[in-house]
Amino acid sequence: MSLKKLLASSAVAVALTGCGGGDINIAPSNQTDIGDTVTNITNEGTGNTEMSCASYTLAGTVSQGSFDGTNCVYSKGFVDIDNPLTFDLAIPNIGEGVHIFEGSLVVGENFSSDTDLATAGISEGGDGAVLTIAAGATLAFRSADDFMVVNRGSQMRANGTAEAPIVLTSQTDAVFGTVGAEDVGEWGGLVINGFGVTNKCSYTGTYPNVTTTDCHVASEGKADVGESHYGGANNEDNSGVINYMIVKHTGAEVAPGNELNGIAFNAVGSGTMVENLEVYSVYDDGIEFFGGAVDITNYVAVYVRDDSIDIDEGYRGTITNALVIQSENDGNRCVESDGIGSYSSKDQATIDDFIARGLNSQATIKNLTCIISANESGTHEEGQGLRIREAHFPTIQNAIVTSSYSGDELLSDADHNWCFRLDNEGQQAAQDGDLVVDASIIACQDLTKGNSLPNGTSTADWLTAGGNLLLQTAEAGDDPTAASNADLVILDGFYSVPAADMVVGTDTIPTPVGSAIIGAVSADNDWTAGWTYGLHEGNRAQPLWFE
Repeated sequence: MSLKKLLASSAVAVALTGCGGGDINIAPSNQTDIGDTVTNITNEGTGNTEMSCASYTLAGTVSQGSFDGTNCVYSKGFVDIDNPLTFDLAIPNIGEGVHIFEGSLVVGENFSSDTDLATAGISEGGDGAVLTIAAGATLAFRSADDFMVVNRGSQMRANGTAEAPIVLTSQTDAVFGTVGAEDVGEWGGLVINGFGVTNKCSYTGTYPNVTTTDCHVASEGKADVGESHYGGANNEDNSGVINYMIVKHTGAEVAPGNELNGIAFNAVGSGTMVENLEVYSVYDDGIEFFGGAVDITNYVAVYVRDDSIDIDEGYRGTITNALVIQSENDGNRCVESDGIGSYSSKDQATIDDFIARGLNSQATIKNLTCIISANESGTHEEGQGLRIREAHFPTIQNAIVTSSYSGDELLSDADHNWCFRLDNEGQQAAQDGDLVVDASIIACQDLTKGNSLPNGTSTADWLTAGGNLLLQTAEAGDDPTAASNADLVILDGFYSVPAADMVVGTDTIPTPVGSAIIGAVSADNDWTAGWTYGLHEGNRAQPLWFE
């Protein structure tokens, strides 16, 4: 451990000891075991609840959140966009109380040159500040101008549990209780910057053996003092741990084309652990990957107004078990996937070179359920399924994509409300076998859109030949359960029915690949139970519209 890390860890330990706060265990950086990477914090038996607020010691001065009798309030002098944390900080669970931030929560400094990174000793995740959030803690922000950033080299270790998930939300939600079920833009959202590969930068070599210099891509978000950067050549970089975390009511349009998401994973590496993650009511995208190779297991997106999963700039990770439920009257694409950043500005020779060297996006998505609404007047565009374009060559297995729940009032438009679209180099990649969709079911009013493959095969015929099932449902919408259309039985609510009980016309149901089910989650193995918001009775503001 570097001297800077040692001093930072000691400072946090001293601060928490002064708070009467039990044990602190700052683990070494770049470890992948969740139990080893998360600080355990207890605040029992102190008799002084004010001292439960997070604190740090800097230059002999203790800075601490202000306790108001229930919540901890952190001023802009504690941390803000122009006052980032440059040392390790632990945020404890304060029971029913909320940690309220008057400004943005920025972890680590931003650097925009190789020289500045080297001078600061920042070369990998763990070199910078580490923010640890205890299970059950709720962090709240005041406005759309406030957001969270984890800069390159720094880490966020947010290890919740099913019984005590970590929540990032707005003050209007967690404190005032005035937010509506589908309100968005109440605060900015979370940005995580890593040292992974992004094809917005120039590389020498063929992936994975690539090198780069001066790779500093400006992240979406605030400009000037609020600007942050991402990128590098280390797809194994470690930005920390996210486990059982819910991000609610986010999003803001900073400028045209510059919109904050639920979470932006900017070149985040595979050393980062992300499991059991939900985004709920988001103005722009739910999660967006700009390069990198971080994997996500068990992801829920509810009421995302743009793309629930957005892929770009050479992302190579794996998403396993993803449940997407659009709002009844809003939401654009379940998955929007692009292969090359700033694709439209590149000539074909450059695009071909990126593909030849393996720098285009090549994501894997396993066990996906997309329940989309055939809306035609959403915040961004119409309700749609999966769009694969701009040299993205994914592998998609065991997916259910359906607009079948949409009723009479949401008539589908063949030009807009499609469920699978293949464009650009993806058509050649599909023909060559470099783009794979397998053991999946598409049951929609409008099944596919896009040109045929170079050999003349339609997208629908290519999907069918690849072992997938397509069923065009009635325009009024068919309930895809056993209680409705006997020719379409794939879901019960949002649960996949057992493959043996599925019915898609008269076709034989494909055998799931490496899984017990087609789709994201089944009733007998419900990984969403107990921690997610918006799905289950007792922990939501409104029933799901198709119930």
